[in-house]
Amino acid sequence: MSDEILVRTSGRATEIVLNRPDAGNAVTNEMAATLENAIAGAGESHFIVLRGAGEDFCTGRAGMGSRPTERPPAYERRAQNQVIFDCYGAFRRSPVPIVGVVQGRALGFGCALASLCDITLASTAATFQLPEMGHNIMPTMAMSSLVDRVPRKALMYLTYSTMAIDAQKALSFGIVSDAVPPGNLEDAFEDLCQALEKAPRPAILAVKEYARSALSMDIASAVDFARNLHATVNSAPDLRG
Repeated sequence: MSDEILVRTSGRATEIVLNRPDAGNAVTNEMAATLENAIAGAGESHFIVLRGAGEDFCTGRAGMGSRPTERPPAYERRAQNQVIFDCYGAFRRSPVPIVGVVQGRALGFGCALASLCDITLASTAATFQLPEMGHNIMPTMAMSSLVDRVPRKALMYLTYSTMAIDAQKALSFGIVSDAVPPGNLEDAFEDLCQALEKAPRPAILAVKEYARSALSMDIASAVDFARNLHATVNSAPDLRG
């Protein structure tokens, strides 16, 4: 595995680190494929942590904004871009929760990753942006990562304006779960890890399963799904339900 993506075990967590700090952790297609595989391979952990090395979380895809030297046919280009959609899919398919820890800039692909995490803690010094339209790039790839994460008006504003927003606004948009002062980010992260470490694994898996499916159900179906999961999972020996 390339050292541009670091994967290590810490307690019951698998920690994945984007490791191109000198390039703002901009992600190549090869890194996106490695990230997809790392998430897929971490399903036996209690949870996954995603963070960036250095000052930034992720400043987008490597080379974004530069003019291509050649323009491949549409279907070839579609195949080249599939690695990004596959990476997005890994976040949604993961049986365990993914925790993002965001410092510095989260731009384009980085903003997408922050949104796709199940829980995202951000420094109040972090910034978030979808800059694609400003680079004459039609941005439905990035939009697809946020479409089930943020409200319509927030999505349209981020996309059309290309404005960078701070962590507090990202919190109000639903991109992040909490925004804390930079000096408190690691403490907030450790508190969350302790809670996840203590949680019984059947409950960890069931909550992720419910969130993955119930939010797209009608109310009656979501309640029925909750009823069935509650009865089934709480019969596990390490649960008291």
